[in-house]
Order: sequence, then C-alpha cells, then structure tokens
Amino acid sequence: MKDYVKTGKPDGARVKTQDMAYIALFAVIIAICAWISVPAEIPFTLQTFGVFLAVGVLGGKRGTLSVLIYLLLGMAGVPVLAGFTGGIGHYAGNTGGYLVGFLFAALVMWAMERFLGKKLWVLALSMVVGMAVYYVFGTVWFMVLYSRRTGAIGVWAALSMCVIPYIVPDVIKIVLALSVSRKLQKVIRIDR
Repeated sequence: MKDYVKTGKPDGARVKTQDMAYIALFAVIIAICAWISVPAEIPFTLQTFGVFLAVGVLGGKRGTLSVLIYLLLGMAGVPVLAGFTGGIGHYAGNTGGYLVGFLFAALVMWAMERFLGKKLWVLALSMVVGMAVYYVFGTVWFMVLYSRRTGAIGVWAALSMCVIPYIVPDVIKIVLALSVSRKLQKVIRIDR
C-alpha cells in the first residue's frame, strides 16, 4: 500500500493478485466457451473465441497463461473441453493438435504484440496469424496420427475435414473477439 501512496499506482502484491485472478477467470471463460456448441451443418464451439478473447483482453503474457492453465486443466481430467470432457486422451487423439495449437497461437499473438505494439490492427493480424498457427499445428498432428492409425491421408483431405469447414466460423469469432476485447479493456483497465 505504501507504493500506492507514493506513486498513485497499486503495489506489486495487489497487481500480482489481480493478474492471477484475471488469468484464472479467463481460463474459466475459455472452458465455458468450449462448452457452448453452435448447431450448424458442421457444429462448432466457441472455444477459439475464448482463446482470442483471453489474449485480446489480458494481453499476450496473461492471455497465454490463461490458455496454458485451461489446457493443463483439460489434461488433468477436469471437464473443461468441448462436450464437458477432459483427460489426456483428448490431447493424444487425432484432433489433439488443435488443442495444443491454441498455446502456440497464443504465444505467436504475444510475440506479435511484443514486437509490433498493442494497436488494434496488430491484435487483428495476430488473431488471424494465431488461427493459421493452430490450423497448421493441428492439421500436421492430425495427418501424422491418422496415417499411423488408419492409413495415409492427403493434405487436401485433411484440410477438407479439419480446417475448411471452420474457417468462416473462426473468422466470425475473431471479429467478435476484437469487438468484445476492446470493450472489456475499457471496463477492466488492466495494464497490458
């Protein structure tokens, strides 16, 4: 509290506690988004929206920590993944690479924020690049495991099954995450 009186800013302990609370809160938000399934010709969840929102609101470092905590909870068996599921088996499956890819997407978004700044266009670009990162990581993972378990699969077949049907919904989620992030940043006023 002494620091606050001298500088007009909260002391370090208060900031760290606040950071931990926001990181945990956004890990929970990602889980809630994963549970929301949107019925469509090919159903999808709002999980990626949660990932983009965490990094968009909290910034690269805190947002990446939220994603990491979410993934670790899922690995530990806590039912935070889509369909109220959890467990290491989801990460070892054909589509587990997309889950792991979320962490790499968040890291790329953090790096872009660090080197290019915190402008809206940087955030938008980092979300698009992050989406490409988890698509690439997840598709390579899918192709390797699918080939081992079922037989060879071509890139086009893998993309047709795992990426192409989700591009439009993911772009819509990016637009929504950008809009909501900006509004929440004004309310939360976290030091990004």
